[in-house]
Amino acid sequence: MQKTPLSEMAIKFCCFSQEPVDDVYSWGESIEKLLSCKSGQMAFQDFLKSEYSEENILFWLACEEYKKIKSAPEMISRANQIYTEFVQTEAPRQVNIDSGTRTNITNNISEPTLNSFDIAQKMIFSLMARDCYPRFLKSDIYRSILQNHGKS
Repeated sequence: MQKTPLSEMAIKFCCFSQEPVDDVYSWGESIEKLLSCKSGQMAFQDFLKSEYSEENILFWLACEEYKKIKSAPEMISRANQIYTEFVQTEAPRQVNIDSGTRTNITNNISEPTLNSFDIAQKMIFSLMARDCYPRFLKSDIYRSILQNHGKS
């Protein structure tokens, strides 16, 4: 598999972004600031993909979208999709949550609420914040993005 050069990644994430250049620098302040902008999410996702842990941000983003659902049928459908893709044992993108949380979601998936994934989402956010985010800040991907923004 051919890797995308870092300079191309930096351009992909930031040069056509609608966010102000300052946002790229704010990513280093907190994971919340990183995840609050689309290009930050994309850069972090690409980093996590390089570490084979992309499921974490995909799950977190899916939960963020899930909380915006207004209709019960859509909520049930989406809850089952999230469960099947990320939560159930042997899911294709199974996230690392404790067995009690996994069991609780499993037991309640037939009657989901907007809060069905909150505890699991907080666990994954915490994992990303303490483990992945510090490595992202030291990564070649983030350094390349900063360097390219310094040139603009």
